[in-house]
Amino acid sequence: MKRFIQGEHRGQSTLLPESLDDYVSDSNPVRVVDVFVDELDLAALGFDGVIPAETGRPAYHPAILLKIYIYGYLNRLQSSRRLEREAQRNIELMWLTGRLMPDFKTISNFRKDNSKAIRGACRQFVVLCQQLGLFSENLVAIDGSKFKAVNNRDRNFTSAKLKRRMEEIESSINRYLTSLDAADRQVPSAAEPDATRLEEKIAKLKAQMKELQAIESQLNDSPDKQVSLTDPDARSMMTRGIGIVGYNVQTAVDTQHHLIVAHEVTNVGSDRDQLSSMAKQAREAIGSETLSVVADRGYFKSEEILACHDAKITAYVPKPMTSGAKADGRFNKDAFVFNAVKNEYVCPADEALIWRFSSVEKGLNMHCYWSSNCQSCVLKTQCTPSKQRRVRRWEHEAVLDEMQNRLNHAPDMMRVRKRTVEHPFGTLKQWMGSTHFLTRRLAGVSAEMSLNVLAYNMKRVMKIIGAEGLLKAMAA
Repeated sequence: MKRFIQGEHRGQSTLLPESLDDYVSDSNPVRVVDVFVDELDLAALGFDGVIPAETGRPAYHPAILLKIYIYGYLNRLQSSRRLEREAQRNIELMWLTGRLMPDFKTISNFRKDNSKAIRGACRQFVVLCQQLGLFSENLVAIDGSKFKAVNNRDRNFTSAKLKRRMEEIESSINRYLTSLDAADRQVPSAAEPDATRLEEKIAKLKAQMKELQAIESQLNDSPDKQVSLTDPDARSMMTRGIGIVGYNVQTAVDTQHHLIVAHEVTNVGSDRDQLSSMAKQAREAIGSETLSVVADRGYFKSEEILACHDAKITAYVPKPMTSGAKADGRFNKDAFVFNAVKNEYVCPADEALIWRFSSVEKGLNMHCYWSSNCQSCVLKTQCTPSKQRRVRRWEHEAVLDEMQNRLNHAPDMMRVRKRTVEHPFGTLKQWMGSTHFLTRRLAGVSAEMSLNVLAYNMKRVMKIIGAEGLLKAMAA
């Protein structure tokens, strides 16, 4: 080992042991975690155990356990058992906790019992970012992504899946019964082992059928006709053509610094009802009276866009191209120009489609327009196979037209959305690993996601202004 840098002998003792503080540099992120938690009003956020009990064994202060979790998520250590081990050997965690070493059950129960308070701590860091002036553009991108739950696909049942499984079991039972009859007709000594084996399989399948029948009764009582056995709140969802059992995580991301200003965990697979809710949360987090939001086609819903308009939030959401007429090579609705003064449409043949009647369709007040000259029109074959081309218009269609006009004047808006909101999801999923969530039920999953978002935002801000700059800002 000559000519190499030599370390100390393992048995070497020192007269004056080194301080733990000497191992933690001034710009170490662990100092950010320490100051951030110390500046929080844990009682106001709703953390349990801030005021100690007068009797019984003294508990750990919630600040210690919150520091452990934030440090863990900053370093991709989400498991309570791994955090227990790290507290016993990790010098940074020893410095952070004062050499306290809680067991994994204590660590796990803290996350389970303080879900709402943890989400509040995450929001407090967003407030700090707002005070630092990191949200000056007032433009956020909204998107959702599916995250896997602690629930295998075989432990999730829908009506179709349950029916298919019961049919498979019935088919297997009938097949084994036929084989059992064939075995009975053989020589008794030769058929006895096969008959015993077949009877065991039939008994096992009948037991499975009873379990499925019990699940069927739960399924009928479920509002969305879906049952998950491991995590009751998880739901089957489609993502990129593949079905997973999990949760739909919604985020609103600042376009300037790519900070997650608001997030929400839902077990609804569709994004269509999330736009106005996420936009309002984002505006409250940013602390601005004006806000612009951009989202993809999956968020297009007339009522949601109207809700944003009523809340003075400017929305950019492209309309889905679902016109059957355009797919058949005929004029779609965009070819008809609306004249608000005359309350009529003008078709490609320059004919007027006048108002005929109003009706309620799927809860929306719709106006119907058509022309009496469709039968003699030379463009009829390019327009409609029916007697008249009828055009329906929502009573608040002007709001959608105004939004489409904004999109036409901002052709790069969808590109801004993609480069803003896709990256955080990719980062979070890489941190969380292939299994994604470790906890069960909506409250636990929400707390877990809040810790991930807090860690993500904390890393982003340290990248933007540096750890020392963030420490000064929190101490000010």
